[in-house]
Amino acid sequence: MWHVRSIWNGAISFGLVSIPVKLMNATENHSLSFRQIHLEDGGRIRYRKFCELEDREVSSPEIGKGYEDADGSVVPITDEDLAQLPLPTAKTIEIVAFVPADRIDLLQMDTAYYLSANGAPAGKPYALLREALRRSGKVAVAKYALRGRERLGMLRVVDDVLTMHALLWPDEIRAAEGVAPEADVPIRDKELDLADTLMDTLGEVDLDELHDEYREAVEELITAKVEGRELPPAPEPEGGKVLDLMAALEKSVRAARESRGAEPGGEAEVRQLPSRKSSRATPKEVGGKKSTSTAKKATAARAAPKKTTAKKTTEKKTTAKKTTETKTAGKKATAKKTPAAKSTAAKSTAAGSEPAGRKTAAKKAVAKKTPAKKTSGRQRAG
Repeated sequence: MWHVRSIWNGAISFGLVSIPVKLMNATENHSLSFRQIHLEDGGRIRYRKFCELEDREVSSPEIGKGYEDADGSVVPITDEDLAQLPLPTAKTIEIVAFVPADRIDLLQMDTAYYLSANGAPAGKPYALLREALRRSGKVAVAKYALRGRERLGMLRVVDDVLTMHALLWPDEIRAAEGVAPEADVPIRDKELDLADTLMDTLGEVDLDELHDEYREAVEELITAKVEGRELPPAPEPEGGKVLDLMAALEKSVRAARESRGAEPGGEAEVRQLPSRKSSRATPKEVGGKKSTSTAKKATAARAAPKKTTAKKTTEKKTTAKKTTETKTAGKKATAKKTPAAKSTAAKSTAAGSEPAGRKTAAKKAVAKKTPAKKTSGRQRAG
């Protein structure tokens, strides 16, 4: 095991079982620290501790703790006073309950610690508590004292190690009143569907692959200044006021797919989702149906002249029967009518897609020509 300095030595109280343990920090801070300097000459700024009564600088061994009362008087508190407090948690992590892990509000989670068995005799009870927690699937709620105050903690198993998370007391959690939007914001199903698509596109991530890009950028900046190189360019600002939520969601889905190397064809799936663009495209689909019905009507209109020609041919046949007084005149009249009927049918077929007004005019013209031919036939017969 790596060498980590323990920050607290005590015991876990598990009923009548006592487990000697050492408490060690489970996390470390990688933040870059800066020094305060004098801008004029770059000199370090330092703080010195002065006694306001003697007006002189004092060293660390001369400094103790004190509590300032409401009237301004200070009550000295020594380490011996704190060590003699009548609390069982002064040197003990006292387990008070075992609860399901989901009973712990994540807002209460604070610093994490490793608990190590302190000595060989602590190995057996340490393993007993670890396996009991693992088999039950629960966590232990405990109280302990650290750095001048009693704290709340949660014990759980990570790999084969007992860990403890410091918890904030329930009265230290502020209520969320007034934080959410006051107005009732309506959310449409289309927006939720697209948000679900974005969540599915982003998918899961290995937390070990995530890193502090800000710290890396600061380190690059420092290296460039030390080496006298040109400073790295600042990235263009992104974001801003969202005017179209649906457009922003669609753009986010496309960007997420591109960042994960998705195929270009994936964008079509975004357009198929209910969105403003698809709702605008709806009238086009309706129009397409109308054009289909119009085509059917046009087909019917093209077929109509054939029926009309048939009726006219019947009338011509009847006329031919009536003009039996002179066969030669009847044959000539029939011969004249037949070309006219053929030309009328050809014109009707060619003009199947013309407006209805022209078709009506053509019908009237044919009707006028027919009586004229009949009359001529009668005159010749007489």
